[in-house]
Amino acid sequence: MILIHPPIVKPSEPPPGLARLAGALLAHGVECQLVDANLEGILWLLGQEWKPGDTWSNRAVRNRGRNLTALRKGTTYLSPDRYRRAVNDVDRVLRLAGAPGIQIGLGNYRHTLLSPVKSGDLIRAAEEESLNPFYPYFRERLENLLEKSPSQIVGFSLNYLSQALTTFAMAGFLKKKFPEKKIVLGGGLVTSWMRRPGWSNPFRGLVDYLVAGPGEEALLALAGIELKPDLHCMPEYSLLPVDLYLAPGLILPYSASTGCYWSGCAFCPERAEGSPYDKTPDPVAAKDLRDLTRKLKPSLIHIVDNALSPSLMKGLALDPPGAPWYGFARITPHLTDPGFCAALRKSGCVMLKVGLESGDQAVLDAMHKGTDLTVSSDALKALKKAGIATYVYLLFGTPTETEETAGKTLSYTAAHADLIDFLNVAVFNLPVNSQEAGVLETVDFYEGDLSLYRDFTHPEGWGRKQVRTFLAKEFRKNAAIQAIIRRDPPVFTSNHAAFLCDFSFDNFPCRI
Repeated sequence: MILIHPPIVKPSEPPPGLARLAGALLAHGVECQLVDANLEGILWLLGQEWKPGDTWSNRAVRNRGRNLTALRKGTTYLSPDRYRRAVNDVDRVLRLAGAPGIQIGLGNYRHTLLSPVKSGDLIRAAEEESLNPFYPYFRERLENLLEKSPSQIVGFSLNYLSQALTTFAMAGFLKKKFPEKKIVLGGGLVTSWMRRPGWSNPFRGLVDYLVAGPGEEALLALAGIELKPDLHCMPEYSLLPVDLYLAPGLILPYSASTGCYWSGCAFCPERAEGSPYDKTPDPVAAKDLRDLTRKLKPSLIHIVDNALSPSLMKGLALDPPGAPWYGFARITPHLTDPGFCAALRKSGCVMLKVGLESGDQAVLDAMHKGTDLTVSSDALKALKKAGIATYVYLLFGTPTETEETAGKTLSYTAAHADLIDFLNVAVFNLPVNSQEAGVLETVDFYEGDLSLYRDFTHPEGWGRKQVRTFLAKEFRKNAAIQAIIRRDPPVFTSNHAAFLCDFSFDNFPCRI
């Protein structure tokens, strides 16, 4: 079995989904090969000959090798200006690689004529695969791989819209060149498509199997093997090029759960899609991380759960993994305890991503966040005191927000600016299958049968245009908030943020 991670996703760490699937397959005796076509394809594009015309592009092309080396060295991250220049220059070279109508970057792939939310456009991308900028790379790579491999199943892990058009171009190539191979499509984006109301598969004849949710059982079934539910399967990273990612040492992604342990927020995609919560027992997860750390010696562990449960954080505090780590956590009373935060920091926790969302309690209550602004303030103080950086997420334009309550979020954020290291500022999108979509006046957000979001008429007249104007002219103009936003790593955002924090690099076993 061959499993492929297609372009484009930020190439900072191995794909956790493929590593998890490989671990399950190998544990059940099924041979598999992993292809990180995202990393390989990006590096292939960067290595091509380009003829830029402007000064910036000339410099970026001339220094591309040096900048790639810099992004793999810890010393680069000690100089934020040097780091930003390296990222932006590498991204600039990729932009030169885009074909007419196609924009490529380290974290995006956009086509002016083909949309990843239209099944007809995805099928067209499969039919016209040779027009894809990655075509020369994946044609040679897949031909060499499949001509030597007895594998009859090729799986694609499709998680983001930025991967969709190239995924289908690769599938189209396989269908023409190797029609006997069975194509399997799974991943987060495919799951969301299949759980839309009224879903009907538009890809028959191109894709042989579509998989919603965790793919271990489905892939094993295709291999004629039954999943052993009591068999614990460690993720397998040895089949991936762990030394080539754009980070100062290996960032090790690890999933301790699927779904969300809270799953109570309004507009939550996990709840709307009916994704159940399932977790690895905390002691087992802690042991996995210890064993993986000993084996792979990561510079940083990224726990990719939708939200770290308080019990897992307690378990890691008692049984540290042996390397610095970060993840996303709900703001709970646990994080207001200075002793608990100090224990987290001692265990290696260097950063937590936290969903503050709003600085108005009524808006939070309407969203069913289950959080209290007083608790949030105390948590930010305790985390700061412990030396744990915070990457705070804010969400503007929800149905109960008004310009006045958005102003409260501005005031709250500015008042806590000295406690916030990084900010993610987002404009609300209404999930197409959320319960709330049925009670709001909605219109198409993206024109396409695979769109996952709907636009809506805001009950308070606080529409997307007004929200964006507020963010540009008021929120981002605040001096205290501006200082936080300027710290945000370009392109890689939270994936690299921990390396830019004021921590000694003694905490990170990085490449120097």
